[in-house]
Amino acid sequence: MTDMPKLHGSMVAIVTPFADGQIDYDALAGLIEFQISGGTQGIVPCGTTGESPTLSHVEHGDVVEFVVKQTAGRVPVIAGTGSNSTDEAVRLTQRAKDVGADACLIVNPYYNKPTQQGMFEHIQRLGEIELPIVLYNIPGRTSIELTPATVIRMYNEIEMVIAIKEATGKLDIASEIASACDITILSGDDSLTLPLASVGAVGVISVLANILPGEVRKFCDAIASDDLPTARELHLKLFKLFKGMFVETNPIPIKAALAMAGMIRNELRLPMSPLSDEYRDELARLLQGFGVELQA
Repeated sequence: MTDMPKLHGSMVAIVTPFADGQIDYDALAGLIEFQISGGTQGIVPCGTTGESPTLSHVEHGDVVEFVVKQTAGRVPVIAGTGSNSTDEAVRLTQRAKDVGADACLIVNPYYNKPTQQGMFEHIQRLGEIELPIVLYNIPGRTSIELTPATVIRMYNEIEMVIAIKEATGKLDIASEIASACDITILSGDDSLTLPLASVGAVGVISVLANILPGEVRKFCDAIASDDLPTARELHLKLFKLFKGMFVETNPIPIKAALAMAGMIRNELRLPMSPLSDEYRDELARLLQGFGVELQA
């Protein structure tokens, strides 16, 4: 029986830093140590925030392997290994298992718009690899949405399905899922972490935690301890930055923030381009309000 990791609290959808077109592993190591020292409770490489669409398959596997080795068992590693090709997702997931990832994050198959049955069979096939699966329901990126009935069926019939990253923006979907089964629900939107917690979510896979891991951890701890006044206070305090991470397409703003702090180069792979100048001053002001020392 595969050990099932306990996923909860503040987890980070970590960026993939680049330098002159190549993966900057020195910067990535620094980011991982910054996350762990800041209290992050799980690291998610090669997701949307990690620019997985522009990583080669070799790079993808190498990044997951590097994160697993650098993390060294201190927190779970949930590798993004989804694809709109089941065979490709199988290869990426098998590699993640081989290098020691604790779980995989499987985005809904995008562009080809499968049926609910097709998505069920996709996850069923990935379950044969015996790496715990976190479903990733994000119709804004994929144009297809897992229905609550399909999520519940997957959880009940596919042993490896342990959690869902809920990014539909619809509280009723999380409520319906939580009312029918005990799958672990994780927020896929920083700004909805508190509302989702009210209907059963137990953590977040966060973008903002890349730059403020300690603040996001405090926020999640307040939620976990049922300290609603503190959780609400932190939610409202962080809200402008939660939204600021999406003034342009993720991960453009968070990479700009990390570059301002001197932690990475402000380098993305096309078709992603750096943050527009019109947003930079406001982002810098918000970061400085949380004590982030800016270098650029």
